Amino acid sequence: MPTKDALRWNARYLDGYSGSFISPRALLVENASFLPRSGLALDAAMGLGGNSGLLIEQGLNVIGVDISELAVSRAKHRFPQLWAVIADLTQFYIPQNAFDVILNFFYLERGLWPCYIQALKPGGVLFFESLTLDMLQIHPELNPAHLLKKDELKLGFYELEILVYREGWIKPVTGHPRAVASLIGRKLH
Repeated sequence: MPTKDALRWNARYLDGYSGSFISPRALLVENASFLPRSGLALDAAMGLGGNSGLLIEQGLNVIGVDISELAVSRAKHRFPQLWAVIADLTQFYIPQNAFDVILNFFYLERGLWPCYIQALKPGGVLFFESLTLDMLQIHPELNPAHLLKKDELKLGFYELEILVYREGWIKPVTGHPRAVASLIGRKLH
């Protein structure tokens, strides 16, 4: 597990950086109709578990994974039925055909994309949202390697039936404007 990443995130949570991780993401809330009422979900890089909480309320069993021990502890405290795991997702085993739902919000590890597709059961749904290169307009210090190119997300998940796709600026309730690409896709077979 990259210790520096775990330390960085633990420090951010200790400093009160948590507002955008407590509540479920708007993409998930606005499109909850795509969620099944039972089954198994993976919440990748779950932060404080706001998205996991919504899935649990929908009737899903949820495995939430995050590199931050502090985030995992707080999420488990809020949602005792959450299967909370402290792990580096690049080293975490994601089984094939296991999940009815996979969530990935603001964690960009392109090497996991094929794993996500294989891990979805037929009919399973992926919710994915991450920052795009347009963020450089307001944050030129960001590493472009951690930002999506135009249409990259859609092309990366071409094997899925795309239910929702959008790119553009959003203004979260608890934060500054963000340039994002958002995708909801369903595995057909």
